[in-house]
Amino acid sequence: MSIIDELKWRGAINQQTDEAGLGELVNEKAVGLYAGIDPTGDSMHIGHLIPFMILKRFQLAGHRPYIVIGGATGSIGDPSGKKAERVLQTMDQVRHNQDCLTKQMEHLFGQDGTFKIVNNYDWLSKLSLLDFLRDYGKLFNVNNMLNKEVVASRLEVGISYTEFTYQILQSIDFLHLFTAEDVQLQIGGADQWGNITAGIDLIHKEQGGEAKAYGLTIPLLLKADGTKFGKSEGGNIWLDPEKTSPYEFYQFWINTDDRDVVKFLKYFTFLDEDQIKKLETAVATHPEKREAQKRLAEEVTAFVHGDDAVVEAEHITKALFSGNVADLSASEIEQGFKKMPSVTVNSEMKNIVEWLVDDTKIESSRRQAREDVTNGAIRVNGEKVTDVAADVDPKSAFDGKFVIIRRGKKRYFLVRIAD
Repeated sequence: MSIIDELKWRGAINQQTDEAGLGELVNEKAVGLYAGIDPTGDSMHIGHLIPFMILKRFQLAGHRPYIVIGGATGSIGDPSGKKAERVLQTMDQVRHNQDCLTKQMEHLFGQDGTFKIVNNYDWLSKLSLLDFLRDYGKLFNVNNMLNKEVVASRLEVGISYTEFTYQILQSIDFLHLFTAEDVQLQIGGADQWGNITAGIDLIHKEQGGEAKAYGLTIPLLLKADGTKFGKSEGGNIWLDPEKTSPYEFYQFWINTDDRDVVKFLKYFTFLDEDQIKKLETAVATHPEKREAQKRLAEEVTAFVHGDDAVVEAEHITKALFSGNVADLSASEIEQGFKKMPSVTVNSEMKNIVEWLVDDTKIESSRRQAREDVTNGAIRVNGEKVTDVAADVDPKSAFDGKFVIIRRGKKRYFLVRIAD
C-alpha cells in the first residue's frame, strides 16, 4: 500500500491539487514535503497535531519531511479561521514560542536526521519592501486573492493589509523550499487550501508550468456530535505536560465516544489496518470493555509523552478507580487530582472532625462530619476512618504535600499542605 493509499484508507485526505501526479511522485522517490506552524503560542494542542501525524507517516515511509516554524508569518498572523485580526506579539514572545515548538517537534520526530526544522524568518526577513513588491507582489492578482476562501471569509468584517499579504508570504515559503530543498509537497488543514494553491501558482510562474509542486489538505475533523475536535470542556488539550498533564491527556483519549474511536485510531495512531479492524469489532461486540479507547489512549500518550507516561497515567487511573490512592506518588497526586476540588491548609495535626469542618470546609457542620466518619463515609489517604476522636497528620503521606479525602464512593478532595 502506497502512502497515499494509506492516507485514503485512514480518511485523512480532503483535497489534492493533482492526485495522479502526486501518486506517481511518491512511488518514484523519497519526496520532500512540509507542513508549517506559526509560533502564536508556546505549545501545540491536539488540533495542531493532525497535519504533523500525516508528516510523521511520510517520515516512516521513507520520505523527507520539513517543518516550517513561522517566525516571520507568526509575527503578522494568518487570517484563516479567524473572525478578527490577531493581536500582534512581540518578537521576544515569538522567539520564545518558536523555541518551545521546536523542542516539541524534535520530541515527536526524533533527531536522527530524517527530518528538518526550518524557520521562515531566515529568508523572509531578508526581503526589503521593494523586493517584496517587485519580485512577488507583481505576480499576485488581487482579484484572485480576494476570491480565496481564507480572505473572502473575512471581507465582511474587514481584513488588514498585513493579514491580506499572508498568503503571499506563505507562497514564498513554498517557492523557497522548492528551490533550496527540493520540497515538492505542502500539507495543511482544509482551511489552508487557498494558501497552498497560491504557493503552487507562484512556483509555476517562477519555475515554469511543468514544475512538479503539489498540495494536499486534511479534512476538518469533527466529532460524532458535530463539534470540532480538539477541545474538552476545560479547553484545549495541550502537548505541553505543564499545561495538560500526561494523565489528563490520557484521560481525554480514553473518554472518546464509541462513535469516534475508530476514526481517531486511524488518524492518531500508527496501528495497521488489521489491528484497527480488530478494535473496530471489539467496539461493536463488547463496547463496555472500551478496548479501543484504551489502545487509543496508550498509543497517542506514548507518542507524545513516552511509554513511562502511559504507565504513570494507567497507575493513576487504576488507583482512582479502586480507591487505593496510598499507592500514588506525590507527582501522581498532582496530576490525578489537578481538576478536583482543592483547599490549602497548614501542617498542624488536628482532630478529624474539626479538620473537616474548620480547616478544609469539606463538611458543613460538626454534626455532619461526625455522622460521615461514624458511618465509614470518610477515607483519609485511602484509609477508612471511623473514629471521631482520630487525628489527621498532614505530614504522614505524599512527602507531606497532600492529604486525599474521599467522601462517599466517588467524591474526592485534594488538600494541599502549606510549607
